[in-house]
Amino acid sequence: MLKPLLDRVVLVKIEQEKKTASGIILTDVSKEAPSMAKVIAVGPGKVEDGVLVKPEVTVGEIVIYKPYAVTTVKVDGREVLICDAKDILAIVA
Repeated sequence: MLKPLLDRVVLVKIEQEKKTASGIILTDVSKEAPSMAKVIAVGPGKVEDGVLVKPEVTVGEIVIYKPYAVTTVKVDGREVLICDAKDILAIVA
């Protein structure tokens, strides 16, 4: 398992549905899938102006992230993504 440093977050990409709620099957060309992932590890935060600022996300949350702001690595045969907390755009409720 990875232990992220500072305000970095480790994510596992979530596979998107290939079918809409109404039953229409999407091809790879037509689908504009958001970059969604599950948070599996969160760093302790970083110090700004002498104060520790913790990331706003927690382990287990589903998030939308900037697709070009991640580093992809393989750990134990599984592909994971590492990004800064500032590159997470939203938490999916």
